[in-house]
Amino acid sequence: MTDAPELPTETTPQGEQIVAPGVKPITLRDRLAVRAAQPIAPRRNPNARQKPCNVGLFDEAARNQRDMLDLIRAATRGTPNPEHSKEN
Repeated sequence: MTDAPELPTETTPQGEQIVAPGVKPITLRDRLAVRAAQPIAPRRNPNARQKPCNVGLFDEAARNQRDMLDLIRAATRGTPNPEHSKEN
């Protein structure tokens, strides 16, 4: 056993440890890369689903509403439905 190859070692908080050949230690950069590749999850409830963004520009329900000005124009023209006034 005197002709055994010298294996690389690294110092850890537990003491000197042998590093297996062909295996590199996991670095902080490797750990951060794995964390960055994971999807973002809420901290309080990791199983929660994201609510839809129904505010302002992204509010799909507001797009289906009639405009107040269309109703006023329809009332002044005497047409019962604002849809008919768009034809003119």
